[in-house]
Amino acid sequence: MNYKTFKIAGLVMAATLCFSSCTKNFEDINKNPYGSTDEELAADFALVPALLQQAQRSIYLYQPAPTFQLQQNLLSDIYSGYMMSPTPFGGNINNITYSFVDGWINTTFSTGYTNVMNPCYKVAGFTKGKVPDSYAMSLIVKVEAMHRTSDIFGPIIYSKYNTPNGDGSVDYDSQKDVYYTFFEELKTAIDILTPLADKPSSELFKKSDLVYGGNYKQWLQFANTLRLRLALRIVNVDAAKAKLEGEAALANAGGLLQTYKDNFTVDIGSTTHPLNTICGSWGDILMGAPIGTYLGGYNDPRLPLYFKKAVDPAVKDRYIGIRNGINIDGKARYADYSKLMDLPGKLQLVTAAEAWFLKAEAAIRGWAGAGNAQTNYETGIQTSFNQYSLGSASTYYNNATSLPAEYIDPKAMTAGQNDIKKGSQYLSTITIKWEEGVTLDRKLERIITQKWIANFPEGQEAWSEFRRTGYPKLFPVVVNNSGGKVSTTDFVRRAPFPSNEYSTNGAAVAKAVSTLSEPKDVGGTHLWWDPKK
Repeated sequence: MNYKTFKIAGLVMAATLCFSSCTKNFEDINKNPYGSTDEELAADFALVPALLQQAQRSIYLYQPAPTFQLQQNLLSDIYSGYMMSPTPFGGNINNITYSFVDGWINTTFSTGYTNVMNPCYKVAGFTKGKVPDSYAMSLIVKVEAMHRTSDIFGPIIYSKYNTPNGDGSVDYDSQKDVYYTFFEELKTAIDILTPLADKPSSELFKKSDLVYGGNYKQWLQFANTLRLRLALRIVNVDAAKAKLEGEAALANAGGLLQTYKDNFTVDIGSTTHPLNTICGSWGDILMGAPIGTYLGGYNDPRLPLYFKKAVDPAVKDRYIGIRNGINIDGKARYADYSKLMDLPGKLQLVTAAEAWFLKAEAAIRGWAGAGNAQTNYETGIQTSFNQYSLGSASTYYNNATSLPAEYIDPKAMTAGQNDIKKGSQYLSTITIKWEEGVTLDRKLERIITQKWIANFPEGQEAWSEFRRTGYPKLFPVVVNNSGGKVSTTDFVRRAPFPSNEYSTNGAAVAKAVSTLSEPKDVGGTHLWWDPKK
């Protein structure tokens, strides 16, 4: 799709899906789409499964594909190092080169509110104090979706959602406050599900569940894993709270996600995965250069399961990606570099492999209940191998010599974009085999690098972890169109709030910006959990 088509698609989506700021038109946004009144449907909770299914399918919005493209693909998927677009949208002046397209960012901001926050808010109203298991699901899904929104923007409207002030404005929570609320809500959900873990689920819960078929224990394991993920997210800024929440997750009797069969993947049936559309019929997303250098250098057997070989004559039969933020004169230049392999009808959000890597990091930090770091690390790799039916991972995780490969692009328009050679500060020297007698930071790089490989293609989490840890090492943009708002060497740290929020909720946005680490609503401002070093 070209830039003009994106504009048209945005208008169509706005008209058909009523995407708008959560601070406007609350009555319309909350209007029941099924014809009956909420009171009539609430009587037998007939609306609950439909709302919870909508919310699950919209964490990583699967349909329509243009909305997902703006929600995540032309932002987090690219900043993560997983993917890159061959299409020079807007004359190559867009999110990828750090010049944020306001219309794109408005969709990024609003999708979580319209498609997840709103239905979960309604379900909570129906079920709180009446149907505890469904209430717990609504809290877990809401946290999983909205922590992603917060990890893009920082402060978000959360505890005051649907509670406008007298002037119609709606207050934001600072990122610290919203994370503390996430932990409270996860604790509530975990406390509800813990005594239910080994019991058969209710029919209402089964009907609502697109992930685990109504299995309480797996939902409990997912909630614990999510709690540990968010605990580690804040470890650099609030170490005591991080340890408290992380150890609580590790201590819960339900445990974390264990095997790949526990992966939190949302079933979308026969519907085409949005990445298949964006990569296949549109040709707007391909392999990113960084992941190609890691998988290729490590001789990783997941490489041909993630990507296809290039067909461009200049790189034919090679696995090669496109470097982020480079000069691109036209789509044809890179259209035949490595494409993504087609993905199944499931949206992968959290894997059991990630849970093991979270435990590995908790272990090197000395958290109670985390176990042995090396065992967790190697189990994480093996769990990812099991997910792809690759057999034993022992040869791979005992490889102490392989390193990420250099990146040379034979079709580069700018000489400076071929600087990822041996000795470059952006080319990692991390090997695969666990080393015990090294620094915590060296252990962390090894853990995060393998977690990043295992989590593909979930770019939102990958970008968040890169900002938190600096790992895996990625390549800086060559073309920076931010006008000094984003440092090339510091990388992009967040997205600015869209103009629609300023026009409809300006005073609240200004107050929210004041809670950022630097009171500037720009892409270079670090989030609360990402303090500037």
